[in-house]
Amino acid sequence: MSNVHALFQLGMDLDEGSSTTQTEDVTFECQAKPETQMHNSDEDRKDFFIERDGERFAGTHLIIDLMQAEQLDDLAYVEETLRDCVTAAGATLLHIHLHHFTPNGGVSGVAVLAESHISIHTWPECGYAALDVFMCGDARPHEAVEVLRKAFSPERVKVEEHRRGREV
Repeated sequence: MSNVHALFQLGMDLDEGSSTTQTEDVTFECQAKPETQMHNSDEDRKDFFIERDGERFAGTHLIIDLMQAEQLDDLAYVEETLRDCVTAAGATLLHIHLHHFTPNGGVSGVAVLAESHISIHTWPECGYAALDVFMCGDARPHEAVEVLRKAFSPERVKVEEHRRGREV
């Protein structure tokens, strides 16, 4: 099966102007390699790496598990919640694509952000949702956790944080 057909099965297509195809012209400059860093001042740098707690990295990736959660089968509610997460985090929404599965009513999808993404996969029959929240720059991904907690009323929330790009 070709990659194009695989994308169609996921509910996506690659035709210009389709609802799921978007292009963006973005210039991204990363900090120069160590041997050339002495020629670039911090003020000249145009990357989106951040520094926190004395550590420089590309962005924060939160792996979030919601257990015994509610309303995980409501597609419109999941979309509204993802939009609220984006707003709370101070991020920029580019596109949301969600899919509703039958017969269990699970929802899978992604909110594509200028700062990266939020993905969600739900198993309403188990009250479980798995989310990835990855954001770079000045976005505040931890703010999304409280939005998720209020929206889905889970009995338990597990959050793991990974700082991506520390080795760059």
